[in-house]
Amino acid sequence: MDTTATASTSAATANPVDPRSFASFSEFYPFYLTEHSNLTCRRLHFIGSSLSLSCLALIFVTGSAWWILAGLLCGYGFAWIGHFGFEKNKPASFKRPLYSFMGDWVMYKDILTGKVKI
Repeated sequence: MDTTATASTSAATANPVDPRSFASFSEFYPFYLTEHSNLTCRRLHFIGSSLSLSCLALIFVTGSAWWILAGLLCGYGFAWIGHFGFEKNKPASFKRPLYSFMGDWVMYKDILTGKVKI
């Protein structure tokens, strides 16, 4: 099943949804995918998340806590470039940080398993 988001940015702008209106993550995740309908945005999220995982591994390998900062910069930096530069929307993490963080990793898994295309 391909859950690639297909909603257009103009449709999202015409009928804005407040991310805080969702009562559960299972309700939020389809909205999250519509906020990531741009292929380049999804690719940048995937790259940023992969680099963040690498930084996490480097924390254990090197013992340096500086990799936490590098991981955060990679993860959020790539995602925000995707949103502001390509998706032309604001990341849902500004209004729903926990669900957005969870959505990042569920989308990452869905990309790895082929449910979401990049």
